[in-house]
Amino acid sequence: MTAHYIQKNTLSVSSDLADFVEAEVISGLDISADVVWAGLADIVATHTASNRALLEKRETLQRQIDDWHLSRKDQPHDGAAYKAFLEQIGYLIPEGGDFEIETANVDPEIATIAGPQLVVPATNARFVLNAANARWGSLYDALYGTDAMGTPPPAGGFNDGRGARVVARAAVFLDESFPAVAVSHGAASRYHVENGMLHIDGAGLIDPDRFVGHTGPADNPTSVFLRHNNLHVELVFDPGHPIGKTAASGLADVRVESAISAIVDHEDSVACVDGADKVTAYRNWLGLMKGDLQDTFEKNGAPMTRRLRGDRTFTGPDGSERSLKGRALLLVRNVGHLMTTPAVLAPDGTEVFEGFLDALVTTMIAMHDLKKTGGPRNSTAGSVYVVKPKMHGPEEVAFADTLFGDVERVLGLPQYTVKLGIMDEERRTSVNLKECIRAAKHRVVFINTGFLDRTGDEIHTSMEAGPFSRKDFIKRKGWITAYENQNVDIGLECGLSGKAQIGKGMWAMPDQMGAMLDAKIEHPKAGANCAWVPSPTAATLHALHYHKVNVFDVQAKLAQGGRRAYVEALLDIPIASYRRWTKDQIRKEVENNAQGILGYVVRWIDQGIGCSKVPDINNVGLMEDRATCRISAQHIANWLHHDIITDADVREIFERMAQVVDTQNAGDPEYRPMAPSFDGLAFRAALDLVLKGADQPSGYTEPLLHAYRLELKARGA
Repeated sequence: MTAHYIQKNTLSVSSDLADFVEAEVISGLDISADVVWAGLADIVATHTASNRALLEKRETLQRQIDDWHLSRKDQPHDGAAYKAFLEQIGYLIPEGGDFEIETANVDPEIATIAGPQLVVPATNARFVLNAANARWGSLYDALYGTDAMGTPPPAGGFNDGRGARVVARAAVFLDESFPAVAVSHGAASRYHVENGMLHIDGAGLIDPDRFVGHTGPADNPTSVFLRHNNLHVELVFDPGHPIGKTAASGLADVRVESAISAIVDHEDSVACVDGADKVTAYRNWLGLMKGDLQDTFEKNGAPMTRRLRGDRTFTGPDGSERSLKGRALLLVRNVGHLMTTPAVLAPDGTEVFEGFLDALVTTMIAMHDLKKTGGPRNSTAGSVYVVKPKMHGPEEVAFADTLFGDVERVLGLPQYTVKLGIMDEERRTSVNLKECIRAAKHRVVFINTGFLDRTGDEIHTSMEAGPFSRKDFIKRKGWITAYENQNVDIGLECGLSGKAQIGKGMWAMPDQMGAMLDAKIEHPKAGANCAWVPSPTAATLHALHYHKVNVFDVQAKLAQGGRRAYVEALLDIPIASYRRWTKDQIRKEVENNAQGILGYVVRWIDQGIGCSKVPDINNVGLMEDRATCRISAQHIANWLHHDIITDADVREIFERMAQVVDTQNAGDPEYRPMAPSFDGLAFRAALDLVLKGADQPSGYTEPLLHAYRLELKARGA
């Protein structure tokens, strides 16, 4: 399969991308195709050398760090000398004086509403629609259909006993968040509105201001809207509903404001390797920004079309008409600085940096939302929210800031229209976080932590320091707590509270909601005003945590206490102190990593699926993307590099685990088995991620995955 290119200004643009931009993206915008292509050409000409220099600096620093460890491999690690060395080579830069971010025109979903955040692959229209529509979710459905109450739902039809437990559990939540005077929501027989006040069996709420409106007649409302910790809940009344008819009040459902924001991902959760793939992702983003995205699919044997939901309208306590957003606020995650794309070729025939294309096209697409004056809008503040991943240190953040400034100039947007999310997932960003934020202080709306990529980069950066601990033990080391704490502390120190999101990472087990309810409350308790969840249902359940915990109160208390962690703790490399591992322990660790890599890569290469629920070695479904693949591949590569295992061990384990993965995917008609030949592109790609892992730039998986996927496409497979 050979791409067809069209000359656009000084660039060669794949025909599918050129046609999409000119026929769909700029339609309705006050911008011409000539301006777009001239602008992209100028960005390529202006910034390519700088981008390459930043990548070369990564490699130069890495070589220096490798040499430092090698020269001291027979000596105990000296933390003070190590820090001084990192300062000397410019890896660790001096921290400047105090400042606060100056980001303006930020939507409340970013600045003042704490709640769950979804991350969804941009290439799947159904998934992105689900994510956008996940602003509101049924608490009854979330409790009934998961193990959130301790047990999974029973097979067969509706179970009355479980339904009663759901209603009782939801009533406990309502009593905790919206307590009424002398009556429980679970025992209430009537809700009505009188003189702008909500009455429950004649009594009012202990805090009357938590009532914000209703629909239907005041004396017999069809729904009631409540607010607590800036999050809304809708009580839905329908005496004819199977649930409503069992309640004296007719309460049929409790709908919870759930996914406050969602990241539409063009990076780790997609497999976009050429112009056609990029168009698929961009087209879904366009449909979201224009508001006309829809997807038709089959459910229970019948076709179903999913569309974007509208805003929620209701009557306020004063009788005025009010509205609430019906969709999550959408951010878009661009790719990082590393990869190039064959979708556009520079004048010398080389691929342009993919980040340049993403920056221009995703921002231009968002202009369809910016031009709206009424109806459902993504940003009512007039901003575009771009999450920029995998940046290494302040120079790279400053480069992104400059890049988006040029994008604004090309598109005729006011300066700082584009807001920037900084993912604190690379080690050089973590140890220089304050200066990274300073480098984009007019744009920053988001920082977050991510254990997976952060650990992958930790392993690669310190590859020569020695064998790393087993993965579960890496999580228990002090550096990860310091990393999580410092991220929040510096975010608060830089004035992010009330202006931006301080986020925490993903819950990776979408089928284990009971465990999530037990564990993920620690994120708001830690001062995170958003945290990632794997599904709309998980968002509804995680939203309960933000009713239990007022995150902004937590942030205020943390800000008074100062920093809890410093860079010295982050530089404590989690290598194994005592390596008294048995052969069985080593084998099981490598098997677990290998199985996860294979389960993910086989779908990435053969089917172009960048994110999916992959059964682990114990058949527990885990949400896998390139971040999970990176840590697993780097971990085995580290053990291989330090002779904990051999090349033959790795190959033998990969072949056995490939058979396990084949069995797990036996029901998928699109699946191509890896065994018994073990010579397919997917198996070879997975193996190369480990065998060549120590040589990959920053340990990233993208270069190898893209190469193998492009080879498969070239074969016409």
